[in-house]
This record gives sequence, C-alpha cells and structure tokens, in this order.
Amino acid sequence: MPKIAFLFPGQGAQTVGMGRELDHELPSVRSLFDRATEILGFDLRKICFEGPAEALESTDVSQPAIFVASLAALESLKLSQPDVVEACQGAAGLSLGEYTALVFAGSLDFETGLKVVRARGQAMQAAALATPSGMTSVLGLDEPAIDELCRRVAPHGRLWKANLLGPGNIVVSGESAALAQLEPIASELGASRVIPLKVAGAFHSDLMKPADDQLSAVLATASIVAPRIPVYSNVDASAHSEPDDLRRTLVAQVVGGVRWEDSIRRMMADGFDTFYEVGPGRVLTGLLKRIDRKTGCTSVPAR
Repeated sequence: MPKIAFLFPGQGAQTVGMGRELDHELPSVRSLFDRATEILGFDLRKICFEGPAEALESTDVSQPAIFVASLAALESLKLSQPDVVEACQGAAGLSLGEYTALVFAGSLDFETGLKVVRARGQAMQAAALATPSGMTSVLGLDEPAIDELCRRVAPHGRLWKANLLGPGNIVVSGESAALAQLEPIASELGASRVIPLKVAGAFHSDLMKPADDQLSAVLATASIVAPRIPVYSNVDASAHSEPDDLRRTLVAQVVGGVRWEDSIRRMMADGFDTFYEVGPGRVLTGLLKRIDRKTGCTSVPAR
C-alpha cells in the first residue's frame, strides 16, 4: 500500500484564472470563494479569475488567494478521488502552504486559517516596504557555500539563507545593496545561475521581524487544535501536535529559513512514497523530482 502525503504550494504559485473552472463546476468551490470574499471584505473571486496580475502578486492578496485556490483544488480531489483523500496520512506546505496543510489536517478551520493568512500577508507586505530588499535564487551551491556567500557579501549588506529547496537550489534573502553584489561572488564560489525573484521583499529573514511580532499576536488568539495527521514544519522538518508548538513554528517560519528539502527527506524516511501537489502551479512537483527522481508526485491543479 502506498503511503500518501499532500503538498501545498506557497507564494509565487499564483496565476490569473486559478480556480475559475472549479468555481464554475463545483458548488463547494463556489461556497469557498463566497465565504472568502465575505471574510476578506474584497472580491477574491474577481482578482483570482480576472486579475490584474499586479494585484494578484501583491503579498497581502496573493497569500489568501493561493490559500483559497489550493483548497479549491482539494475540493476537486475529494470528488474525483475520494479514496486518495481518505488515504492521505501526512501533509506539508511551502511557507504559506503550511497553513493550507493545517486546514486540511483539521488544525485550523477555514475562517481562522484565512484570517491568519490575510494578517500574515499584510504584515509581510508592510515589513517588505520598510527596507529595500528582495530574494534571489542561487543554483549550484550547497548550504556551506551559501553560508560563505553570506559572509563575503556582508560588507555590502545583510544576506540570509531563506529557502533550502533541494540539492543546489537555495534562495537567499537580503538587503538590496547586498543582492546587487551577489552575482560575481556567487559565481566565484561555483554557482551555475543567479536568478533574482519577483517578490516584494526579503521574506524568511530578519527583515521580517516586524511581521513576526504581528503574526505572533494574531496566532496567540487563533483557535488551533492538534492535527489529525502529521503536518511537517518548514522550520525543523518535524511534525508537531501541540497547539503552542504549532504557533511557535508558524511564527518562527516568517524570519527563519524554509527547510523544504529536509522536510521532504524526513517524510520519505517516515515511509511516505506517494505525493500529491494540491493547488496552483507545479513548483513542488519539480522540486520533488530534483530531491528524489524515483518518488512520484501527482499535480492536482487549481484550474
């Protein structure tokens, strides 16, 4: 018997039109978008289906949008393959996607999850605007080399490891002055490519500390219960069941690195061998193939 886990995408997976077909076909998805619009106070359906892309890419909008679109994809899977959903024994999500995973696992209800995600997006957007900063994907370097890169760039500005996505695939966050000096130093260390990312700021770094504080206050009053299945944390690649531990790791995630490769390897060590990427895009499917080509991942799109 396969051991199934669901993976939920994070920011950057958004596309104009996501969820439109499912909204047309499934009453349960229409209900999701209706409830989301009521809770958020703006027409999420219109932004997801019609854009413009600039509005959908704003952190305070894209996070709730991807969250809802991923749950829409989950609704489609419940109808098309209910046995797969029933058999799922674990979950993880990339950054924002960890909240979607916790909703699927019953730790957060939909309304609480959406409100927290909205507050998280707003806090991260505000923190990003406070300091000129960004994120860059560095390919071809391992973690010790990235540590050396951060040290060498330090005279120009602060730089942090942000997303450890897979072998030779690490995203760094930093001040704009540091990122401007990044490429020649990374190349000298052996990087094959350096790719600036289209994001609002230096997520998963110390520059997000104001957002960390705000999110901590929001989560302190949010209703969180033990998940019914393990949800693997980005922060330490472990599954937590105590609500206070979940709050702690969710807050730590904002300024801490996302240890995605470690999370996937821990899940495989725990026996998971069949994965489903539930939500917009196929980023996680691609990352999984780079971590272990023999492990399969089925995409469940938010079409």
